[in-house]
Amino acid sequence: MNSIMRAAAAFTEYQRRRREAFALTRLRDELLKHKVHAELRDDDSVLMVHRPGGAGLPVWVFVGYGGAYYSWRSAEKRHPVSDLQGAAQVLAGSVGR
Repeated sequence: MNSIMRAAAAFTEYQRRRREAFALTRLRDELLKHKVHAELRDDDSVLMVHRPGGAGLPVWVFVGYGGAYYSWRSAEKRHPVSDLQGAAQVLAGSVGR
């Protein structure tokens, strides 16, 4: 792979990561409307969603399936990124809010 191809691949990867980070940031902000605290972790690649009152382990949410879905619980649960409000509602219910 030549230097131009390497640079193009790196830029494509950078853009993908930024899109995923933006989607997670939007979900974090939407979860606040449901009084669910969440924070971006690991270089903005995952969202740690806290359970109410600190009871139990947090839920880790990532963007997967080519950027199409929010996924959690080892990808057992997922919701389309295009439905931000629905994803926040389902996730809030999943953590007990």
